[in-house]
Amino acid sequence: MIKGVIFDMDGLLIDSEPFWRIAETEAFAKLSCKLTDDMLQETMGMRNDEVVRYWVDYFELEGVDYAALEMAILARVQELVEAKGEALPFVVESLEFFKQKQIPIALASSSPMGIIQSVVDTLGIEKYFKVMCSAEFEEFGKPHPAVFIAAANYLRVDPSKCLVFEDSLNGLIAAKAAKMHCIAVPDSRREPDERFVLADACYTHLGEFLEKDLEAIFG
Repeated sequence: MIKGVIFDMDGLLIDSEPFWRIAETEAFAKLSCKLTDDMLQETMGMRNDEVVRYWVDYFELEGVDYAALEMAILARVQELVEAKGEALPFVVESLEFFKQKQIPIALASSSPMGIIQSVVDTLGIEKYFKVMCSAEFEEFGKPHPAVFIAAANYLRVDPSKCLVFEDSLNGLIAAKAAKMHCIAVPDSRREPDERFVLADACYTHLGEFLEKDLEAIFG
């Protein structure tokens, strides 16, 4: 029986992935490095500090002020969230579904807590979450399962009794590594990735999730 539900944030609750791509592309362009959409797909779902180190290593950059680069990206993302952020389709309906069933809800994101707070404030959805967890407080970000395990611990729920909603492959891998059930909602604008077969179910938007899915997954 399901005891807790955990929602990812970027790309699932808010279409913020374009904001991250803009911020990362602009930041690295100032270092004369060009990031393409295909390249940025590789780091989707990872923590900001891990993304920065990934591309600094990739481009073999030297003398980089990591902290300044990370802060520049975060500041730009926060600016875009507050100016243009909107909830993706069926977000409120999905949160309300679990609230009405009195199933505790957590948010577990690779984004820093400052970005998480900006998003839930902008969308007006903080009231739904019993806890909000950021991978910035974990040793490793997704695809490591740490942030999901932390969310389950805060909810005081066995990970195997948790259902995760994720849009990224790194997030799906993290959820499965935490021994959780996972429904994937990948960005339909991108080419299908056969690796999403790892999910318990795969939908194009949150509105496709129905009560019968809980029965199918948890019995």
